[in-house]
Amino acid sequence: MQTTRRTILQAAATFSIIGLGSKTATAQSGTFNFKVATNVQNTHPIFIRLNEATEKIKSESDGKVVVRVFPNGQLGSDTDMLSQVRSGGVDFLTLPGVILANLVPMASLNSVGFAFTDYPSVWKAMDGDLGKFIRSHIAKANLRVFEKVWDNGFRQITSSKPINMPSDLNELKIRVPVSPLLLSLFKTLRSAPTAINFNELYSSLQTKLVDAQENPLPIIQSAKLYEVQKSCALTSHVWDGYWMLGNKRVFEGLPSPLRDIVAKNFDAAAVNQRADSEKLALSLQQDLGARGLVFHKPDVEPFRAALQQGKFYSEWKTKFGEEAWSKLEAAVGKLA
Repeated sequence: MQTTRRTILQAAATFSIIGLGSKTATAQSGTFNFKVATNVQNTHPIFIRLNEATEKIKSESDGKVVVRVFPNGQLGSDTDMLSQVRSGGVDFLTLPGVILANLVPMASLNSVGFAFTDYPSVWKAMDGDLGKFIRSHIAKANLRVFEKVWDNGFRQITSSKPINMPSDLNELKIRVPVSPLLLSLFKTLRSAPTAINFNELYSSLQTKLVDAQENPLPIIQSAKLYEVQKSCALTSHVWDGYWMLGNKRVFEGLPSPLRDIVAKNFDAAAVNQRADSEKLALSLQQDLGARGLVFHKPDVEPFRAALQQGKFYSEWKTKFGEEAWSKLEAAVGKLA
């Protein structure tokens, strides 16, 4: 009886480890095989640094943790992948805060229109109190959120016609991510925003379902949006980051030393990717200009004034709440 009972307990323990959220963890062999999903192409700095991180994780864990990266939305749309990481179908995911905000509204706090003006202020805030505050809300959604946010960059508007003033956006059909905040921002600016998942963006521009879109320059380049757009307005209207998320049960199912190796390397890769992204944004104007995209830099003050007049800031101050808004304004200055 004792042998039988011990056998049953061992089998139950093995099953409990294997069943931690994802079916990709293999406890019996002492190795854990994971998937990390991202919507960026394999030329994007996020994908490149993710691959480096996974190689270091495999090496430092002596082959016990093997992570495979799936780029370009191969595992589904942004919203699909978010559902999968929560259910355990995907183990890790990089996701823009404006998309994550559909589940965790506070994840778009850093993406309030025209809040940040430069990268030094972004990193000071996101590695400080503002980032800590946002991560605390993400963790409440039963997700493992890693400490360092990756750079998605300042978002710029590409379109079939030049955008110089808020009035140029009137009734313009512009694609935005599935993001309540960005929908609100462009509705306040009186355009006609349409929420479309990233994996449908290129075809939507190509078929004229929409006439404009907004994304950081590295995304515009890696997704080849310059092939279907003529003009780029350097508005820098929103800064957004990619959060590295994990299925909480899967991550906590790893032995502590392996968790440390995974977290250390994902966070280090995020910091390296930030530097890559900043340098890339500077060089991309020349590269994209050579590919036919025409750049111009409108004065942002009329856009900010239009948001103020349209009650955008006061509306979102109410939605986020006094505590959240005070955290944001402590980082960026007075908005509303």
